[in-house]
Amino acid sequence: MSERLLIRLLADGQMTWLAQDAGGRALSAANAGVPPAGARERARRIIVFVPAEPVLIVATDPLSARRAQLAKAVPFALEDQLASPVEELHFALPARAGAGRMTVAVVARATLRAWLDQLAENGIHADVMLPETLALPARDDGATLVVEAERALVRIGAAQAFACDTAALASWLTAAATPPLDVYDFRQGARLALPTPVAAYHERQVDVLAFLAAHGGEPEINLLQGEFAPAHREAPAGQWWRRAAWSSAAALLLALGYAGGDYLHLRRQADALERAQRDVLRTNLPEFAEVAGDPRSLMESAMARMRGDAHGSGMLALLGRVAPVVAATTRVQLTGIEYRNATLELSLRAPDVAALDLVREQLANLPGLKVEVTAANSGDKGVDGRLRISGAAS
Repeated sequence: MSERLLIRLLADGQMTWLAQDAGGRALSAANAGVPPAGARERARRIIVFVPAEPVLIVATDPLSARRAQLAKAVPFALEDQLASPVEELHFALPARAGAGRMTVAVVARATLRAWLDQLAENGIHADVMLPETLALPARDDGATLVVEAERALVRIGAAQAFACDTAALASWLTAAATPPLDVYDFRQGARLALPTPVAAYHERQVDVLAFLAAHGGEPEINLLQGEFAPAHREAPAGQWWRRAAWSSAAALLLALGYAGGDYLHLRRQADALERAQRDVLRTNLPEFAEVAGDPRSLMESAMARMRGDAHGSGMLALLGRVAPVVAATTRVQLTGIEYRNATLELSLRAPDVAALDLVREQLANLPGLKVEVTAANSGDKGVDGRLRISGAAS
């Protein structure tokens, strides 16, 4: 697999390309035309050199240490140097902004979109796009000049570069007052007579793209940033992340649905249990039938009152004391029991009034009890009487 695929997009729409290995060595000479699909698929990174003429290279002071604020401030800091409205231009910043002057590349948005559209039509999705001049070596004490048959590329230091017709090169060099030149001449003719001192002249060079690839290194500015940042490399991973997100969301919805269904089922069971408790309360304690509140709490409260307190008051305590007396009297039959307001009422059937009164006296002899006869009705089967018992143990 090739490490990098380098493409040179020419002004007339033609292309040349070559591939490099991980060590930066070219796997072949530059090839004319669109790189084949195999070369595109094998490349880990695609770098495209675009014509330098539409791209303005300028320098400015770093206006902020924060990149987001810097991206907003730079267009307006350079506005006076530009012929087009900043809204129509794209500003590419270096990956790292140091303390000194900062190089900025400016290109029309429409031009950049046209290049991307042309590449996409040929199945090319660039990772990096930069003007040819920024692939030339940057010399602190001089300039680099690349001469082709019809065009010339010049880079002066890190933040000044231009392209021009080879025929007008002398005039451009004079106007730019360039420092000593390191010349790379890709023509096959005689040396050019230049108006600027020449530090070194490399004539009869043969492969401009190989030269750009060899000296471009890691591009300092990528035109593809901001809204034009490439996303195709992250697309497969993005698809997997989206699938994982959808799967997680589906699992969460299923869990919520299951929990909701389980809650409704338990709620129905709880409601049924409460209704059953209310029915038991209504049957056994009718006086609590219409009382609001938890049936279990109402039942426990009623049972507590019936059991009485620690001193033995309450229905069960009273029954516990009177039961032995009633049970020991064989002539008297217990026919009913009622308890309300801390008072126990016994319904008894005796053969005569004397037998009923005897039971009253026996109960009244129990310490702390008050016993009275509230009814005594004679009939064919004897006397039906009622005894009211109240009080607590002494």
